[in-house]
Amino acid sequence: QVQLVESGGGLVQPGGSLRLSCAASGRTFSTYGVGWFRQAPGKEREFVAAISRSGGSTNYADSVKGRFTISRDNGKNTVYLQIASLKPQDTAVYYCAAAVTDYSGSYGRLYRYWGQGTQVTVSS
Repeated sequence: QVQLVESGGGLVQPGGSLRLSCAASGRTFSTYGVGWFRQAPGKEREFVAAISRSGGSTNYADSVKGRFTISRDNGKNTVYLQIASLKPQDTAVYYCAAAVTDYSGSYGRLYRYWGQGTQVTVSS
């Protein structure tokens, strides 16, 4: 069993930056691929970014390429999402998710464990 806790969300002005964290319990976290997803009000959940268990492979949605950076520190059981040049359309609840394999793709169904989410609001 893996428990995931997101943090770092908040209210930020357009053009601003945030770093989201996803802290995991469990000694096997380093064997899991981890993804970030988001869900805006009235919209479906969408893939944002993912990272392989070693951190050597990353994957991004086209809408965030060049602005978001995913990374991980397996020694701290934590995955980060650095988000920059924020836009109002980035407003959403951001979730991290862990796959029980070294999966780092965009299909949410292949992630088994999910956190409760952290709210990011981009507004002036």
